[in-house]
Amino acid sequence: MSPAEKARAFLEIAPQFQLGHLVTESFHPKTTELSQLVKKDVAAALKILEEVDHDALKIMGTKTDALWELAQDIRDTLDKGNKIFMCGCGATGRLSLVLETLYRQKFDGANQVFSFMAGGDFALIKSVESFEDRTDYGERQLMDLGFGPNDLLLASTEGGETPFVIGAAQKAAAYSNRKPYFLYCNPDDVLMPIHRSREVIENKNIKKINLTVGPMAISGSTRMQASTVLMLAIGVGLLYKHKDKTDFEVFYKDLLHRLCLTRYEAMAPLTTIEAKLYQDKKYLNYVTDPFLAISILTDTTERSPTFSLRAFENLLDHDAPHGLCYLFIPEAQTSGHAWSELLWRSPRPLEWSELDGRIGTDRVFGFDISKIGLANRSKSIPTAEFSVTYDDGRVLMKCQNEEAYFEWGEDPLFNHLMVKMLLNAHSTLIMGLLDRYEGNVMTWVRPSNNKLIDRASRYILQLLKQKGKTASYDQVVLKVFETIEELNENEPVVLKVLEKF
Repeated sequence: MSPAEKARAFLEIAPQFQLGHLVTESFHPKTTELSQLVKKDVAAALKILEEVDHDALKIMGTKTDALWELAQDIRDTLDKGNKIFMCGCGATGRLSLVLETLYRQKFDGANQVFSFMAGGDFALIKSVESFEDRTDYGERQLMDLGFGPNDLLLASTEGGETPFVIGAAQKAAAYSNRKPYFLYCNPDDVLMPIHRSREVIENKNIKKINLTVGPMAISGSTRMQASTVLMLAIGVGLLYKHKDKTDFEVFYKDLLHRLCLTRYEAMAPLTTIEAKLYQDKKYLNYVTDPFLAISILTDTTERSPTFSLRAFENLLDHDAPHGLCYLFIPEAQTSGHAWSELLWRSPRPLEWSELDGRIGTDRVFGFDISKIGLANRSKSIPTAEFSVTYDDGRVLMKCQNEEAYFEWGEDPLFNHLMVKMLLNAHSTLIMGLLDRYEGNVMTWVRPSNNKLIDRASRYILQLLKQKGKTASYDQVVLKVFETIEELNENEPVVLKVLEKF
């Protein structure tokens, strides 16, 4: 298909994916000049992102009743010997995998909790195009994992409109005796015009938990506050046992309080030095142990689609260009060993025949995060090391001669939420120092699915307006598809289209 034909095909279905009215897609008033601020004062920029996180956590303090009901349903499912399934796309898929990993860590490999994301475990490293837009793929992955008639599905979607997650939730509602949960971060009234979202909201066999906490720190970057509160909401019910609601309320209030005590400014030297390394044409190796690895991996891999960076290189792609950063578990001897250490189980890639092995086991192991992969990468390109070590509740992050030290205790959910929030802020500001967004507009978004094509088009319209120029949505969409065809690797669609106008 030509770019014009692709644009016309998209515009026919565009009303289903025009999401600019959603709160999660709007522009946060506290971060409108974030890209300018970080170049003047990294610590001050970190403080702003800390405030945005804390604002979201404060709103979560009003959700106690809904989270207590969720916790009870999780506990009843597990106590009766049934299984919990968790699913999502992109950031919510990764948080689902993180929570399964924490459950296996805490309960010695207990085999009652299963997670999946659009595209299988391969997508933990690199998003799989088209999966997010398919309701039937959500249904299929759920049933392939062995979802049973007495099992419970926890389906999370930052926007509340992701077809893959909706497909899984609708299938679970029709198949299981337990009503599945649908957790999302936009108000019901703004979702109701979207047909697929309305079907879920009106389905009496699905329990809904609305976790609207406002705009993201970077417009549309739901890997930040939205995925944080979703991980928190599910984690407090999955990873702890509470004797009654009073006990739950005391625990939850204390957890929210402790999550607001760490000062993000401690990361400023690390943020500055990592950005400088990239500016000096060096690459970074994040190294860690299995206890925090999956949350560190999540942040490093999510940088790629958010800011149009090269993804982790795969050994099966010979001579593929290297990603700016990579995650390694040096104590792991082989790639297979490293993946088992990362997930606390064997990987679950998709081996569907029609996929021809493109995201199967060999491809997953091609992301060699073991000590062998570390040695090979260090030999082939100029690298520096960013280490994250965990020891009896103490976390040390170190790069070059800079470090940040935290004493957090041994609560796994707390530690992973804090690592997530700190690294999200850290990597976001690194990208600001590298000019990967403008103000708080994601100018380097990679339009790899229908939602992101709409997002890129809306951002172009927003920036054109700021420059005193006008264009129609249809004109911009056509330019986006034309530019995608012309684009070299690691070039920004949004900025290239702006040049054409």
